[in-house]
Amino acid sequence: MAVTRIATSSLKSLNKYDSFLGGNAYYVPPSFESIATTTVGAGGSSTVSFSSIPSTYKHLQIRGLSRATAGGIGAFFIQFNSDTGTNYADHRIEGNGATAYTDRNTSAIRALSGLQAGSTTGANIFGGSVVDVLDYQNTSKYKTIRALSGIDNNGSGNIAFGSGLWMSTSAVTSITLIPENTAFAQYSSFALYGIKA
Repeated sequence: MAVTRIATSSLKSLNKYDSFLGGNAYYVPPSFESIATTTVGAGGSSTVSFSSIPSTYKHLQIRGLSRATAGGIGAFFIQFNSDTGTNYADHRIEGNGATAYTDRNTSAIRALSGLQAGSTTGANIFGGSVVDVLDYQNTSKYKTIRALSGIDNNGSGNIAFGSGLWMSTSAVTSITLIPENTAFAQYSSFALYGIKA
Protein backbone atom coordinates (compact mmCIF):
# COMPACT_ATOMS: atom_id res chain seq x y z
CA MET A 1 0.00 0.00 0.00
CA ALA A 2 1.41 3.37 -1.01
CA VAL A 3 1.61 6.17 1.52
CA THR A 4 1.18 9.69 0.25
CA ARG A 5 2.68 12.51 2.26
CA ILE A 6 0.78 15.78 2.41
CA ALA A 7 2.61 18.97 3.23
CA THR A 8 1.29 20.95 6.16
CA SER A 9 1.00 23.97 3.88
CA SER A 10 -1.53 21.99 1.84
CA LEU A 11 -3.53 21.14 4.95
CA LYS A 12 -3.66 24.76 6.00
CA SER A 13 -5.02 25.74 2.64
CA LEU A 14 -8.07 23.51 3.26
CA ASN A 15 -9.11 25.63 6.23
CA LYS A 16 -9.10 29.41 6.40
CA TYR A 17 -8.04 29.36 10.07
CA ASP A 18 -4.55 28.68 11.36
CA SER A 19 -5.61 27.83 14.92
CA PHE A 20 -8.06 25.55 16.66
CA LEU A 21 -10.05 28.61 17.76
CA GLY A 22 -11.58 28.72 14.29
CA GLY A 23 -11.83 32.50 14.11
CA ASN A 24 -13.28 32.91 17.60
CA ALA A 25 -11.80 35.48 19.92
CA TYR A 26 -9.39 34.23 22.57
CA TYR A 27 -11.08 33.59 25.90
CA VAL A 28 -9.68 35.75 28.65
CA PRO A 29 -10.88 34.66 32.12
CA PRO A 30 -12.34 37.46 34.23
CA SER A 31 -10.13 39.04 36.82
CA PHE A 32 -10.97 38.42 40.49
CA GLU A 33 -9.84 41.05 42.97
CA SER A 34 -9.98 40.65 46.73
CA ILE A 35 -12.18 43.23 48.43
CA ALA A 36 -12.36 41.96 52.02
CA THR A 37 -11.93 38.84 54.15
CA THR A 38 -13.32 38.15 57.60
CA THR A 39 -12.82 35.31 60.07
CA VAL A 40 -15.14 34.76 63.02
CA GLY A 41 -13.45 35.00 66.39
CA ALA A 42 -13.97 33.25 69.73
CA GLY A 43 -17.59 33.06 70.84
CA GLY A 44 -18.97 33.07 67.30
CA SER A 45 -20.95 35.75 65.50
CA SER A 46 -24.66 36.16 64.73
CA THR A 47 -23.87 37.78 61.36
CA VAL A 48 -20.99 38.47 58.99
CA SER A 49 -21.15 41.72 57.03
CA PHE A 50 -19.37 43.43 54.17
CA SER A 51 -20.02 47.16 53.84
CA SER A 52 -18.94 50.05 51.61
CA ILE A 53 -18.59 47.66 48.66
CA PRO A 54 -16.91 49.50 45.75
CA SER A 55 -18.89 50.00 42.55
CA THR A 56 -16.02 49.24 40.19
CA TYR A 57 -16.82 45.60 39.32
CA LYS A 58 -19.27 43.73 37.13
CA HIS A 59 -20.14 40.96 39.61
CA LEU A 60 -19.30 39.93 43.18
CA GLN A 61 -18.32 36.54 44.56
CA ILE A 62 -18.36 35.31 48.15
CA ARG A 63 -16.26 32.28 49.09
CA GLY A 64 -16.94 30.79 52.48
CA LEU A 65 -15.89 28.03 54.86
CA SER A 66 -18.45 28.02 57.64
CA ARG A 67 -19.88 26.18 60.60
CA ALA A 68 -22.73 26.99 63.00
CA THR A 69 -22.54 26.86 66.77
CA ALA A 70 -25.66 24.63 66.92
CA GLY A 71 -27.58 22.05 64.90
CA GLY A 72 -26.56 19.65 62.16
CA ILE A 73 -26.09 20.41 58.50
CA GLY A 74 -27.76 23.76 58.02
CA ALA A 75 -27.62 26.83 55.85
CA PHE A 76 -26.81 30.49 55.83
CA PHE A 77 -28.72 33.32 54.21
CA ILE A 78 -27.95 36.64 52.54
CA GLN A 79 -29.43 40.14 52.85
CA PHE A 80 -28.49 43.23 50.85
CA ASN A 81 -28.27 46.85 51.99
CA SER A 82 -29.80 45.97 55.41
CA ASP A 83 -33.12 45.25 53.67
CA THR A 84 -35.15 43.06 56.06
CA GLY A 85 -38.42 43.32 54.11
CA THR A 86 -40.09 40.41 52.31
CA ASN A 87 -38.19 41.19 49.13
CA TYR A 88 -36.32 37.92 48.59
CA ALA A 89 -36.97 34.60 46.89
CA ASP A 90 -34.85 31.49 46.41
CA HIS A 91 -34.85 27.88 45.32
CA ARG A 92 -32.37 25.02 45.58
CA ILE A 93 -31.76 21.39 44.80
CA GLU A 94 -29.88 19.39 47.41
CA GLY A 95 -28.71 15.81 47.72
CA ASN A 96 -26.86 13.57 50.17
CA GLY A 97 -25.85 10.66 47.94
CA ALA A 98 -29.04 8.71 48.67
CA THR A 99 -31.89 11.16 48.16
CA ALA A 100 -32.39 14.50 46.45
CA TYR A 101 -34.93 17.16 47.24
CA THR A 102 -35.85 20.70 46.32
CA ASP A 103 -37.39 23.66 48.05
CA ARG A 104 -38.27 27.25 47.35
CA ASN A 105 -39.20 30.38 49.25
CA THR A 106 -41.05 33.46 48.07
CA SER A 107 -41.63 36.76 49.85
CA ALA A 108 -38.83 35.92 52.29
CA ILE A 109 -36.81 38.33 54.44
CA ARG A 110 -33.53 36.82 53.18
CA ALA A 111 -32.29 34.49 50.44
CA LEU A 112 -30.78 31.08 51.05
CA SER A 113 -27.12 31.10 50.05
CA GLY A 114 -25.14 28.06 51.18
CA LEU A 115 -24.80 24.99 53.36
CA GLN A 116 -22.73 24.81 56.50
CA ALA A 117 -21.84 22.28 59.14
CA GLY A 118 -23.21 22.44 62.67
CA SER A 119 -22.29 21.33 66.15
CA THR A 120 -23.64 17.79 65.64
CA THR A 121 -21.57 17.16 62.52
CA GLY A 122 -17.99 15.94 62.89
CA ALA A 123 -15.64 18.07 64.94
CA ASN A 124 -13.79 20.76 62.97
CA ILE A 125 -15.79 20.14 59.76
CA PHE A 126 -16.79 23.23 57.80
CA GLY A 127 -19.05 23.62 54.79
CA GLY A 128 -17.70 25.23 51.63
CA SER A 129 -19.68 27.71 49.53
CA VAL A 130 -19.25 29.90 46.47
CA VAL A 131 -21.95 32.56 45.99
CA ASP A 132 -22.08 34.83 42.94
CA VAL A 133 -23.94 38.15 43.08
CA LEU A 134 -24.59 39.06 39.46
CA ASP A 135 -24.76 42.61 38.04
CA TYR A 136 -24.77 44.02 41.55
CA GLN A 137 -24.50 47.63 40.32
CA ASN A 138 -27.24 47.44 37.67
CA THR A 139 -30.13 49.72 38.68
CA SER A 140 -32.41 48.50 35.89
CA LYS A 141 -33.12 45.01 37.21
CA TYR A 142 -33.48 42.87 40.32
CA LYS A 143 -30.34 41.22 41.71
CA THR A 144 -29.74 37.51 41.17
CA ILE A 145 -27.47 35.19 43.13
CA ARG A 146 -26.32 31.65 42.38
CA ALA A 147 -24.72 29.40 44.94
CA LEU A 148 -22.89 26.08 45.03
CA SER A 149 -22.08 24.56 48.41
CA GLY A 150 -21.35 21.30 50.12
CA ILE A 151 -20.20 19.46 53.23
CA ASP A 152 -18.14 16.30 53.57
CA ASN A 153 -18.89 14.78 56.97
CA ASN A 154 -16.39 11.89 56.93
CA GLY A 155 -18.29 9.59 54.60
CA SER A 156 -21.60 11.40 54.51
CA GLY A 157 -22.57 14.91 53.57
CA ASN A 158 -24.67 17.13 51.36
CA ILE A 159 -24.26 19.21 48.22
CA ALA A 160 -26.61 21.94 47.04
CA PHE A 161 -27.07 24.25 44.08
CA GLY A 162 -29.44 27.17 44.24
CA SER A 163 -30.32 30.65 43.15
CA GLY A 164 -31.82 33.64 44.85
CA LEU A 165 -33.42 36.95 44.01
CA TRP A 166 -33.43 40.33 45.70
CA MET A 167 -36.43 42.20 44.33
CA SER A 168 -34.81 45.61 44.28
CA THR A 169 -33.19 47.69 41.56
CA SER A 170 -30.86 49.38 44.07
CA ALA A 171 -27.14 48.89 43.64
CA VAL A 172 -25.69 46.54 46.24
CA THR A 173 -23.51 48.45 48.70
CA SER A 174 -23.52 46.04 51.65
CA ILE A 175 -24.01 42.31 52.24
CA THR A 176 -25.03 40.56 55.46
CA LEU A 177 -24.72 36.79 55.93
CA ILE A 178 -26.96 35.17 58.55
CA PRO A 179 -26.61 31.60 59.87
CA GLU A 180 -29.66 29.36 60.09
CA ASN A 181 -28.60 27.86 63.43
CA THR A 182 -27.71 30.28 66.24
CA ALA A 183 -24.38 31.78 65.12
CA PHE A 184 -21.37 31.31 62.89
CA ALA A 185 -18.79 29.30 64.83
CA GLN A 186 -15.23 30.43 65.49
CA TYR A 187 -12.92 30.14 62.47
CA SER A 188 -15.75 30.47 59.95
CA SER A 189 -14.25 32.55 57.17
CA PHE A 190 -15.72 34.52 54.26
CA ALA A 191 -13.95 36.36 51.47
CA LEU A 192 -15.54 38.89 49.12
CA TYR A 193 -14.17 39.28 45.59
CA GLY A 194 -14.96 41.69 42.78
CA ILE A 195 -15.13 40.30 39.26
CA LYS A 196 -14.04 42.54 36.41
CA ALA A 197 -16.06 42.47 33.20
